[in-house]
Amino acid sequence: MGSARLCSWALGSALAVAVGVGLPGCERGEGETVTPGEGTATPGEGSPDASAEAQRVTLLRGATVMTATGETFAPGAVLVTGATITAVGAADAVAAPEGAEVIELAAGQVLTPGIIDTHSHMGVYASPELTAHSDGNEMVNPITPYARAADGFWPQDPQLAHALAGGVTAAQILPGSANLIGGRSFVIKLRPKARSAEDLRFAGAPDGLKMACGENPKRVYGDKGGPGTRMGNVAGYRAAFQQAVEYQRQWDDYERTLALWETGRSGEGEGDDARPVPPPRDFGLETLAAVLEGETLVHMHCYRADEMSLMLELAASFGFRIRSFHHAVEAYKIADRLAAAEIAASVWADWWGFKAEAFDGVRENAAMVSRAGARAIIHSDSPEGIQRLNQEAAKAMYAGRRAGIEISEDEALRWLTINPAWALGVDEQTGSLEAGKAADLVVWSGDPFSVYTRALQVYIDGELVYAREGAPGRPRSDFDLGLRDALEDAP
Repeated sequence: MGSARLCSWALGSALAVAVGVGLPGCERGEGETVTPGEGTATPGEGSPDASAEAQRVTLLRGATVMTATGETFAPGAVLVTGATITAVGAADAVAAPEGAEVIELAAGQVLTPGIIDTHSHMGVYASPELTAHSDGNEMVNPITPYARAADGFWPQDPQLAHALAGGVTAAQILPGSANLIGGRSFVIKLRPKARSAEDLRFAGAPDGLKMACGENPKRVYGDKGGPGTRMGNVAGYRAAFQQAVEYQRQWDDYERTLALWETGRSGEGEGDDARPVPPPRDFGLETLAAVLEGETLVHMHCYRADEMSLMLELAASFGFRIRSFHHAVEAYKIADRLAAAEIAASVWADWWGFKAEAFDGVRENAAMVSRAGARAIIHSDSPEGIQRLNQEAAKAMYAGRRAGIEISEDEALRWLTINPAWALGVDEQTGSLEAGKAADLVVWSGDPFSVYTRALQVYIDGELVYAREGAPGRPRSDFDLGLRDALEDAP
C-alpha cells in the first residue's frame, strides 16, 4: 500500500512513518555506500536522533550550483552542517570533512536555493474547494486587521505537498483581497507532517499585513454600506491608520505615566499611589500600530500604477513603508518609483485582462521592473501556479529578452529566491546559497528554466523532505491517494 507515502504530509496519524534519507549513489566518509533508508532516520518531534541530526554533515557536489548571488559554479558543491550551509564553491574547492556524507549529483543537474512564494492562500483556501474550506476572507467589515491567516490555516491541505514537489520551500500565507485591510499574514516553511500552523511557521519571520486596493473591496462592500468607490477605499485606509496613531499615542502616554508612577514621580500630588490604568487592548489597532513601528510588513494587493502611487503617498503621510505591491500588473509604469522607495513588485509572468484593472498588464513587467533597479518577484496566487514557478520565471525572463532587456538566469532565479526572501524579511536566513544561511535547497533534473525539468530532491533546513525517487518519497495526503497509480505512472 506504500506506507512510506501514506499520509506522510498529513496530521500525525498512525499511517505516517519515519523514513530514511539516504540517496542512491551516495557515499559517507571514505567512499562508504549509502543505500536508501540507511543511516539517520528523518528527524521528527522527540526523535532520539535529533541531536545527531543537528550535527550531521553532508556535501552535495557535482551539479551546477546557482547561488542567486551572482555566482554560478559548474560543477559546484554545497556543504551542509545540520540545518545550515557552511560552504559553497567549486566542486574541487569544497572538501568533505571526515565522516561527512557525500552526495554525488549528476552532471547536468542543477542545485539552487528553494523557491519562495510571496503570495499564497494554501491552507486558508484548501483543497478540495469547498465553502467549508474557505477561510481566507473575513467579509464582515472592510477593515479586519485583527484577523490572522494562521488562525484559519489547515496544515493538511494537499496543496502544500504539491507546492513542495515544485521546489517551493517557503511561502507567505495571506488573507484574501475582499477587505481594504484583510488581516495578518504569516510565513511558512513547507515541512511535511505538520500538525498546526505553528509547526510550519518560519521562525523569526515577521508577520505581514494584507491590504487591498482597487476593484475587489468596492465590489464586495458597494452594496453592504461601503466603500463603493476608490475614494471610499482610500478614506477607509486613512481612517484606520489615524485610529492606530491615536491608539499608539494612548499607549505611549500610559507607558510614560506608568514609568513616572513606578519611580514615585506621578505628578498627581503627594499621597497619590493609584496605579495608572492601561487603555483597553484592541488587537486590530495593535496590528496597525505594529505597521507604524515597522515590526509588521505591508503587502498590498494593487494593480494600477496610479493607485500604487497613491498608496506610497498615504504610507508616507503616516510614516510607514509598503514592503511589496502584489499582482502590480502596471508596476512597469512606476518602476523608477518602486526602485527609489525600495519596494518590491510581486507579479505574475503573464496574467492580464481578466478584469478592468488588469487590462494594462504586459509580459515584460518583471523585466522592466528589474531594469529599473527595483526588486521583481514572480509570485503565484494559485495552487496550480505555485507548482511551476520556475516555468513562470522562465516565461517572464524570455519576454524581457524578446523586448531587448537582458535578463540573466541568475537574475531570473533571484525573482524566485532572494527577492521574495527580502520582501518577507527573511533574506538574512534564506533565499541564496551562502555560508550561514539555512540549507533550503532544490536539486533539479536539468535547467531550472526548462519545461522538461523536474525537482528531484528538496531540502528544508538541511533535511531531505521530498524525493522524486527513493526515500523519503513524495509526501501525499489522504486526498491524493486515489491518484496514486496515475501519479506513479507519470513521466
